[in-house]
Amino acid sequence: MRRLVTAAAVAVALVLGALALTGADGGGGDTREVRMVFDNAFGLVEGGDFRIGGVRAGQTTGFDVLSSKSGPPKAIVKATIDRSGPAAELRRDASCTIRPQSLVGEYYVDCQPGSSRERLTGKDVVPLRQTEGTIPQDLVNDVLRRPTRERLRLFVASLGTGLAGRPDDIQAVLRRSFPGLRETRKTLRILGDQNQTIKQFIADADTVVTRLHDRRGDVTEFIRESRGAAETGASRRAELREGVRRLPAFLAELRPTMAELSNLSRQGTPLAGDLQRSAPAATTLLRRLGPFAEAARPALRGLGEAAVPATQGLRESGRELTTLRTLARQAPGTVKPLRQTLQTLDDRRRAVDNDPRAALTAPPSPDPTSNASGRGFTGFESLVNYFFWQTMTTNGFDAVGHQLRVGATVSKCSPYRNEPPRNAADEQLFRDCNSWLGPNQPGINAPDPSVPGSAASKARAAKGDAPSTPKVELPPELKKLVERTGGNTRPIDPTAPAAPGAGAPTPAGGAPQATPSPTGLLDFLLKP
Repeated sequence: MRRLVTAAAVAVALVLGALALTGADGGGGDTREVRMVFDNAFGLVEGGDFRIGGVRAGQTTGFDVLSSKSGPPKAIVKATIDRSGPAAELRRDASCTIRPQSLVGEYYVDCQPGSSRERLTGKDVVPLRQTEGTIPQDLVNDVLRRPTRERLRLFVASLGTGLAGRPDDIQAVLRRSFPGLRETRKTLRILGDQNQTIKQFIADADTVVTRLHDRRGDVTEFIRESRGAAETGASRRAELREGVRRLPAFLAELRPTMAELSNLSRQGTPLAGDLQRSAPAATTLLRRLGPFAEAARPALRGLGEAAVPATQGLRESGRELTTLRTLARQAPGTVKPLRQTLQTLDDRRRAVDNDPRAALTAPPSPDPTSNASGRGFTGFESLVNYFFWQTMTTNGFDAVGHQLRVGATVSKCSPYRNEPPRNAADEQLFRDCNSWLGPNQPGINAPDPSVPGSAASKARAAKGDAPSTPKVELPPELKKLVERTGGNTRPIDPTAPAAPGAGAPTPAGGAPQATPSPTGLLDFLLKP
C-alpha cells in the first residue's frame, strides 16, 4: 500500500508540473518559423497560441491560401517558435491539430514534435496528411436549434441522394472532418488487443479501491500534501520549465555515464566478493585497534607536551643557526681538504703496506673499509694501533699474568745536546758522546753554507757551487687568509738580507716585507 501511495504521489506531481508548464509563457531565445497546411483555419487568429506537446512555444503570425487544381484550396498557417532547446524542435514526421482553447470559441494549434532524425527547417511545410482540423462546438450546438436543424435535414437528404454511390469518399471525408472517429477506432483496436490486460486491470483496480477505502485517511493526507506540493511547484514554474528544457541534454549525457557505471559494477563484482570475504578479518582488526588506540593516548599526550619546549628550543636555535651561517660564509675553503683527509684516513686502499692482520678486525663486504682485497690497516686503524702496540711493547702479558718492561740507562751521554762545544769539558763530552755521521757537521763543527752572508756561503758562491734557496709561494687560499689578517702575500726570499731593526727579511727592492702575525691569525680564526 505504501508503494502504491508513493507511485500515486509521483504521478500527481508530474501531472501538476505538466499543468504548470502548460500555462507558462515561452521564454526568449532564437526564433524559428514553421508553416502548416490545414483544410481550413477556422477559429485561428494572429497572436494565438502555438503549442508543442501541450506547452506554449510561440504564436501564430499569419495565414495564406494554397490553391490546388485537383481540389478545394487549403489554408496555410504560419507560426513563430520563440523557445530554444530540444523541446521546441519539430521533426519531419511532426503532426499538428487545431484544438479549442475555451468554450467561447478560442482555438490554438498544437503540434507533436515527432521522432524522425531530420529537423524541420523554416523552409519546410507540415503537409496536409500530417494535420487535423476540428469541428467547432458552437456549430454543433447550432444544429439543435431552428432553422439550422431543418437546413441540416435538407442538406443530409440532398447529400445522401448525391453521394449514395460514394461510401468510401464519404468515409474519408468523415474521418478528416472529425479526427475523433479515427482516434476512437485506433483506441478500440488497442483495447481489443489488450482485453486480458484490461481484465486483470479491473481485478487489480477492485483491490486498489478496497485498499484505498481502508486507508482513506492516508489518501486524504496525501491529497493535502499534494496540494502543498502543487502550490510550491506553481511558484517555481520558471525553474521547472528550465529543468524540463535541460532534461534531454542531461539524458544524452547520462547515457554514456550509465554505461561506464555498468562496466564499473561488472568489473567491481570480484572486488566486492573479496571485500565480503575480508569483512570478518577487518571487523576483528578494528575491534583490536580500540585498546591499542586507548593505550597510545598517553604517549600522544606526552608528545604534545614535549612539542612545547621543543618548539621553544627550535625558535631559540635560530640565533645559533644565523651565527653558523655567517661563520660558514666567512670561513676559508678548509672543509673540502678536511673531508678528503678524513676519507683518505678511512680508505683501506691508502694503506702503507698489506698487513694480513687487518683482515681480523675489518668489517665484512660490501663495507668500503672491508679487507676483501687483502689490504692493510686504514689511517685511523694505524693511529689506534700505534697506542695499542706501543702499550703491548712496553707491557707484555700472557696466560699467567702481566709484566712491565722498564729500561733504565745511566750515562753522561743520556742528555740530548745539539749545540757546539764551548769549553774544554764540552769538547771532551763531545768527543766521548758524539753520534754524527761524517766528520763535518754544518753549524756544529763546520760553518753553515746555507746562512746568507757567511764565509762558507761566500766561498761556495766563489766556486760556483752556491746552494739553491727555494722561494716560498703561498697557496691562493692562504694568500686570502694572510691578506684578511693584514699580512703581505709576496714571496719570501730567504736570501734577502734583513733590514736593521726588523725581524722580517727585506726583498731586493728595498721595501721591508711584512710577515703574518700569529696573533692576528688567531684573532681571525677565533673571532665570533
